[in-house]
Amino acid sequence: MRLLRLLPALSLTAILACASGPHPPSAGVEWEAAAARAPGELRVMTFNIESGVRGLEGVAEVIRGARPDIVALQEVDLGSSRAGGLDQTAVLAERAGLPYHAHFRTTELFGGAYGIALLSRFPLEALEQYPLPVPPGAEPRTVVHALMQVAGREVSVYLTHLIRRPFNGEARVRQSALIAALLAKDPRPKLLMGDLNDDPDSQPVRLLRRELTDVAAASGQGVEGTYPLPLPFSPALRIDYVFACEDFVPVRSAVLHVGASDHYPVIADLRLKDAPEPQKVSGVTP
Repeated sequence: MRLLRLLPALSLTAILACASGPHPPSAGVEWEAAAARAPGELRVMTFNIESGVRGLEGVAEVIRGARPDIVALQEVDLGSSRAGGLDQTAVLAERAGLPYHAHFRTTELFGGAYGIALLSRFPLEALEQYPLPVPPGAEPRTVVHALMQVAGREVSVYLTHLIRRPFNGEARVRQSALIAALLAKDPRPKLLMGDLNDDPDSQPVRLLRRELTDVAAASGQGVEGTYPLPLPFSPALRIDYVFACEDFVPVRSAVLHVGASDHYPVIADLRLKDAPEPQKVSGVTP
């Protein structure tokens, strides 16, 4: 476990206009770009951005157009030659109008830090990063826990990127088991987002569903694939997820069919339930 220093907020120099990707979201779901939401209403996104190799502005346009409150990013570079020395997290936060952000290094690639990242409309009150078990010599993996205040309640947001397909199934089980144990110990309202590199019926995903609900499955929307295969006529794999605990009401979900990365992003609307009333302790009558 490692406590990370919070990054300062970036100031915006202009109002960023809403923009849509080259393809519409899931059929039958219209995603209005509301400037403000009621307290407790959240729009979240998970997006594996492929280190922005197809153009970082295209990634920023997708995020900006969806107007999420919280974004979990995977495959994000910081200071690498591949990224032209940019802090991709900071650039995307500024262009998407999300003032709070943090990058979490898992390894070094192309002369810079490589890992996962978080963008948020809410201040990041605390951040913790946990290493996940990997086979000897495999790329390191991590899970991050962030705390933020939403509608007066302390909410936990977890983000991760499990070890790659098509092999390493045993390692993903161990990684999911560690994450599930963290979730089970956390009494707060909680979300988990990320690229799990496995299908909905796999053992790693089933382990996580013990504590959380698959928002797409619960809402009945956005259950299509998120990773299109290069083979013709092959269905896209569903490996990117938004999960929520019972403190959230899943409203709707969608996969955005855009070409900004080799993954499609997943967005979901949720409503945080009111905090339960404290139980009254009845007095003892003498």
